[in-house]
Amino acid sequence: MIYTGLVTLVRLASWIGGHRTIRLGSRRLPATGGAVLAINHTSYVDFTYMGLEARTRDKRLIRFMGKVELRKNPILRWLMWGCKVIPVDRSAGHDSYLAAVAELRKGEIVGIYPEATISMSYEIKAMKSGAARMSLEAGVPIIPGIVWGSQRIAPKGRAKSLGRTKTPVMVTIGEPIPATGTADELTATLHAAMSALLLEVQDAYGEHPAGEPWVPARLGGSAPTPAEAAALETRLS
Repeated sequence: MIYTGLVTLVRLASWIGGHRTIRLGSRRLPATGGAVLAINHTSYVDFTYMGLEARTRDKRLIRFMGKVELRKNPILRWLMWGCKVIPVDRSAGHDSYLAAVAELRKGEIVGIYPEATISMSYEIKAMKSGAARMSLEAGVPIIPGIVWGSQRIAPKGRAKSLGRTKTPVMVTIGEPIPATGTADELTATLHAAMSALLLEVQDAYGEHPAGEPWVPARLGGSAPTPAEAAALETRLS
């Protein structure tokens, strides 16, 4: 009930801001069964666009994984409880892992950021192996997902662009990756799939103005290069 209400609020906020969520391609999440949904991480709000699309177009609720520290805020704590967010406690990471695997075995879709932290270069960073290990242990596929454009709204390390910005946000789902091989092999396959999917979305998104801070350096923007972003992320963490 709370999840549905939150989806309504996100839809209202997008309408107020004039944001257009564009679904690229016809690929969809499976109608039933468990899966790991691996999402790129470029902003503080990218999960809302993926969650909204999954609820609206695919009729699925995503069980996101979120840092337990967010529970310090009473409103966020209530929302996390209502949306059945799987808390991630870095001091007891194995418990979070087991909780996610249990939900996957129940047929849930678990949303995870395999890069662990926001990419300030807006490229796909090196990935942790947790998503692959969950997939292998639960015997469910990994589905790559990309959100592009949300870094224009709520980026890390820059001012937020709130209000009626009319920002387009593009969302796409990739082909399921079977749970095979070792965790390292599956992680490498996922990284390649998400990198290719990101390029596909960027090509479809349209113009990336030169010098803009939300545009990757590779595309002529002023966002830090992956090496520069790694150093910056270390300082900010």
